[in-house]
This record gives sequence, structure tokens and C-alpha cells, in this order.
Amino acid sequence: MKSDIDDRIERLRKSENLPQHIAIIMDGNGRWAEKRHLSRLEGHREGRESVRAVVRTAAKIGIPYLTLYTFSLENWQRSQDEVDGLMLLLEEVLRREFEELNSNGVQLRAIGRLDLLPAATRRALDETMAKLQHNSHLVLTLAISYGGRAEIVDAMRRIAERVRTGETDIADIDEDAIRSALYAPEVPDPDLLVRTSGEMRVSNFLLWQIAYAEILVTDVLWPDFREAELIEGITAFQKRERRFGL
Repeated sequence: MKSDIDDRIERLRKSENLPQHIAIIMDGNGRWAEKRHLSRLEGHREGRESVRAVVRTAAKIGIPYLTLYTFSLENWQRSQDEVDGLMLLLEEVLRREFEELNSNGVQLRAIGRLDLLPAATRRALDETMAKLQHNSHLVLTLAISYGGRAEIVDAMRRIAERVRTGETDIADIDEDAIRSALYAPEVPDPDLLVRTSGEMRVSNFLLWQIAYAEILVTDVLWPDFREAELIEGITAFQKRERRFGL
């Protein structure tokens, strides 16, 4: 017998006007833990369950692209213990979640200044991406060691190098040229940006790409954000009229 969640997923899967790309700012792990007198790392661990639920549900509904703000450049400034714990947790997640990601047809990608990652974390990430590279049902992008302004700076450096070598003329620099120099130019812009924990800011996430994204802010803390919350967000998106500035 199907559950209510399964029925709602099935209805969405058959519906029109689904977002092709959902981006999520996963916020609230620390506050979730503090409310329960737990360590911040325990909040991050519980947030892993939300990641699993969201990825699984997006794959079932048929969302082609999902991007998760996993670790920002600013997060490197947190305590060394927390940063070390997050890196180890990421390595653990990559190992433990591989089979489920593969069974759901998930292709894994990563964007950000990945050269800043510890060697073991980078190796685990590269190995998992390589194993999943031929899947095509859902492209899951992890924004790790990521900042939106840094991405634009890196894009400008790439374009400047193209001009220096004569590959590009200054007069040819337009929006398409800038897009081609971003971390993942082949991924379409997000249709829906979700922020958990109720904070009303985009936190330096996909600044170029979210120009016309529909934004949904929920008070739900990330560790409490599961299948039902994603379904509600997609349903809310379907009720909006997108005008793209017209």
C-alpha cells in the first residue's frame, strides 16, 4: 500500500511545470543541535539524513538537476575541530551513500575551489565522481569550498587568460562568454532556490545563476527538512508565475 508521500511523489512526477534545477542552501544544523544540547557535528550528521531524503525524492520525481550548498569558503574559518569533522563526515558520506546514489542513477559533480580540500577528502570525492560519471537520471552537484563571488573572480581570470592568449577578443565578452567560464557552464540556472532555517539571505551562493530563480525560504531547520518539505516546495513553485523580468 502506497504512503501519502509516495502518492504525492507520483502526482508530481506526472505533473507539468516541474523545476528542472533545484538549488538548496542547507542551513540550521548548528541550531538544530543546540536545541537538543548536542554538538554541532551531531547536527551535521543528522543533516546527512536530509540530504539522503532530498536526493532520493528528487530522483523519484524526475528533477534533472540538484545543487546543494555543502561547504562555503567562509566555512574554512570555523574551528579546526568542526572543519576536520565536516571533512571526515563528507568522506564517510561519499563511501556510504555510493550504492544508493548509483541505484538512483545519480551523477555526482562538485564545484568550488576544490584544491583547498584535504588530500583524503579530495581523493574520496574524485573517486566517487568517477564511479558515478555515466549516470544521467539526476545530476547532483555539491558546492564545496564554494563562494559565488569567488566563482565570478575565477571566471574573470579564465576570460582574461583567453584574451591574453588571443583565444578571445575583448569585444566578444558577453553573458555567454562569462557563463562559459563558470564552474559548471553546462548546468542550467536554478529554477528554484530553497533556503532552510528562515534566514533571508542568499549567502554568496550561485550569485550569477540565481538571477531569475524563484526563492523559497522555510523556517524548517535543515535536519528536519525531508521528503514532505521538498514536495511542498516544488508544489509552491508550480503555483508561481515566472516572468523573467518581463
